[in-house]
Amino acid sequence: MPDQAKTILAEGKYIRLVREGRWEYVERVIAPNGAVQLVALTANDEIILVQQHRPPIGAQVIELPAGLIDGDGGPDETARQTAIRELEEEAGYRPGHVELLHRGPPSPGMANEFNAFYLATELEQVHAGGGVEGEDIRVHVVGIASADDWLAAQQQAGLLVDPKVFAGLYFAKRHVAIK
Repeated sequence: MPDQAKTILAEGKYIRLVREGRWEYVERVIAPNGAVQLVALTANDEIILVQQHRPPIGAQVIELPAGLIDGDGGPDETARQTAIRELEEEAGYRPGHVELLHRGPPSPGMANEFNAFYLATELEQVHAGGGVEGEDIRVHVVGIASADDWLAAQQQAGLLVDPKVFAGLYFAKRHVAIK
């Protein structure tokens, strides 16, 4: 596709809407390096999940602990450092080991954002979690072997499940099978 001019249609503090040719999509203003997702596994083969209200869809959502690489930890904070910080803020766990599993675009037809999935192991619980000011996050520690049934029950109870949780479970099951 030949280069086409990009037009900013609207811009807020966190996102902007642009048009490029016939495409309209969202760009992150404050987090050009994207976001991180944590596949955090306990020594007992459990995965750490979080639940929070998401205003754009008006519902409670089960998610992987995650966050924007937006400089909240300082202007030089790396994606890996963001992952460590977000896991502790949201879920209350500090990892002893963190490694990159995958980086890719979660919604390439709608946004320019990239997500990096990190495996976090050797976890130490340092507080109850819950997020930072303005967040109301509930932490769930779920056995990997029973996670599919647990997630189905949550959906039946009216909660939504972020599809990235299923990608995280794929990575978790692979890790458990290898160790």
